[in-house]
Amino acid sequence: MFLSLWRHQFKALTIDMPAGGRIVLSPQKTLNRCSSISHPILNSGVLQSLSNEQHFFNCCSFSFKRILGHGHSNKLPKEYWPGISGYLYQYQGFWYPLPPLEGVIALQQNFQAQTTDIFLCSAPKTGTTWLKALCFAIQTRTITHEKSNPLLSKLPHLLVPFLQVDLAENPKNGDLDHNLLPLFSTHMPYTSLPESIQKSGSKIIYICREPKATLTSYAHFSNKMRMNNDSEATLIQQHRLQDSFQQFCEGKCPGGPYWDHVLGYWKASLERPDAVLFLKYEGLKKDILLHIRKMAEFMGRPFSAEEEEHGVPQKIADMFSFDNLSSVDVNKNGKHRLSASVEIPNSAYFRKGTGDDWKNHLTQEMIQTVDQITQQKLLGSNLSFGLV
Repeated sequence: MFLSLWRHQFKALTIDMPAGGRIVLSPQKTLNRCSSISHPILNSGVLQSLSNEQHFFNCCSFSFKRILGHGHSNKLPKEYWPGISGYLYQYQGFWYPLPPLEGVIALQQNFQAQTTDIFLCSAPKTGTTWLKALCFAIQTRTITHEKSNPLLSKLPHLLVPFLQVDLAENPKNGDLDHNLLPLFSTHMPYTSLPESIQKSGSKIIYICREPKATLTSYAHFSNKMRMNNDSEATLIQQHRLQDSFQQFCEGKCPGGPYWDHVLGYWKASLERPDAVLFLKYEGLKKDILLHIRKMAEFMGRPFSAEEEEHGVPQKIADMFSFDNLSSVDVNKNGKHRLSASVEIPNSAYFRKGTGDDWKNHLTQEMIQTVDQITQQKLLGSNLSFGLV
């Protein structure tokens, strides 16, 4: 059973690792290092007076503080962001909240990919959760029973770890066995991936989404983040759509600029089609069965004639369609703890999943602006969004 793969039901062991070994943090996430009972900041009672940014910075490693330059000469451009860390930082042309950025830099310095690894890549709010579920179901179909599939009791984010959050250089937090399920995910842009991922022969599956749909989903998710992070009722207000729109169009949102993120993987898929599979969310919604077979083939796990005869691909498509996955009890009613002080409902990862809900939220002026940026960004790339 898959649950035995993550030791003690997703609680990593503490062991010593040789130099260059691959490290995984427990699924409480890298942020939860801040919640350790021995942490001086938390035990001193000072935390309440600290800004979110200062709190997360205090939890960062010394090497990361040197890179960031916080409190001295700020080396990275930053912009205010009403999220859990208070600011976004620009690193290698893209914007990150503070906690994941530490993981990104640690990964670039230490992570060693293997040829058997499969990386599920995406910009935020483009179908990451659904992609994780489908690839997990494909990869584990021979070792999980239909009625006891972990996806029926666990949020997909707990089954497929985020590289920049779950993995880091910290041997005291556990290990990653090379025999574990070789699925990882990341919001990192292609140009910032650890060099070993690009050169190891491992595979990448990337999913993108129509920009207006991504923007709308981002705005709704931002609301959820604020509503579950702010303790004072006066602060529990909707993060205005106009603010999300401006951030998105300027590229100053997590993982942004969105168009640059997509184009990086698009170009890689043209240059290395055997290593990078480029998917569109809208295409997956239209024909999930076709895409399940395509992903299985790409992952080196094609369906056998016997599996086809027994309808295994169709069963996966039926069980884990977006609608069915979002209706699973844990995804409707569970909560996902992002840090010691921040948790959001699992349902925030499963909103409507439709391709045109943006029409109900964006003004005509917003639509025209996003379309103009998209046209300019994609000029000469032979890439189009949606079903085209």
